[in-house]
Amino acid sequence: MNRVLTRYLAREILGATAMVLLAFLGLFVFFDFINELDVVGKDGYELHQALIFVVMLIPGRVYELLPVAVLIGTLYALTTLARHSEITVMRVSGMSTPAMLRALGGIGVIFVVLTFVIGEYVAPPAEQAAQQWRLTATHSAVSNQLRSGLWVKDGPRVVNVRTVLPDRSMEKVRIYDFDAQHALLSISEAATGRYDAAQQGWRLEGVRQTRFLGDHTDVVDLAELTWRSDLTPQVLSVLMVVPERMSVTTLFAYITHLRENRQNADRYEIALWKKLVYPFAALVMMALALPFSFTHDRMGGVSMKVFLGVMLGIGFHLLNGLFSSLGVINSWQPALAALTPSALFLAAAAGMLVWVERR
Repeated sequence: MNRVLTRYLAREILGATAMVLLAFLGLFVFFDFINELDVVGKDGYELHQALIFVVMLIPGRVYELLPVAVLIGTLYALTTLARHSEITVMRVSGMSTPAMLRALGGIGVIFVVLTFVIGEYVAPPAEQAAQQWRLTATHSAVSNQLRSGLWVKDGPRVVNVRTVLPDRSMEKVRIYDFDAQHALLSISEAATGRYDAAQQGWRLEGVRQTRFLGDHTDVVDLAELTWRSDLTPQVLSVLMVVPERMSVTTLFAYITHLRENRQNADRYEIALWKKLVYPFAALVMMALALPFSFTHDRMGGVSMKVFLGVMLGIGFHLLNGLFSSLGVINSWQPALAALTPSALFLAAAAGMLVWVERR
């Protein structure tokens, strides 16, 4: 009997969640498109290119909105069943509260897997492709943090790249090479740089190298120079995508690069933990929705509970962002900053469930 009831619950919750997700996607796609209209017509950026850019952002929006859609969809489905006394019938048929939680957990695994797959394999490449499309359409370079360009540390070298193009090739590259005592050995300036996977390094062209040799310097012009480095195009892709939209593998590679060069990686570590924890937010959202199904409001009540679900979903989204920022500012443990919002909502769900059961 419980298996039949679980399948029935799954059908209702999946249908309601899909409906809510489509509604939210339509709203966010509309807002994204309106936002893009501000730059349409500038630098050759046309309306159809803006529309393609917005469409390419959809997987990232699905990833962000899925836990909120699960909360509202589950809340709507369970509240509707309660309003029609179907939850009461289920409980009389032997489906206890723990059995209901197990059923919701089984359904929630679908959303956990779906969220992880989208967040790891669909949204990051789509986001990167979207940003590359926009940069190409506007004939722009990758945004740099400083006017002098991008600065990175690569072992004993400090590298300055004035421009990183959308295809992740470089222009105006300057490499400062130091010895173990931090004395400057050479400065290599290259007009362009492109990654050569076969040689596992960057092929620099139009190179002028200044070598510091004690009491004198030598200047050498080279047509081509290979710079072998762990700084791959995949690592450079962090310039196009915010940490929260990267894949776990990309985040891990960039965190490793920062640690090897003794640089602060707090923001990326928090983003990595959030990527690992976020898919399980769907289970927390379903547990949070369950207590509302045990209140029997025959006369209305569904719209109010759905509105409350929207508020809770927005609150969860804001809390996630808040704790990420606080974690970076206060140097919290990355796991603590990532887990706290879900832990708070899970505690709230447990408290509400205990309160409803005692009534």
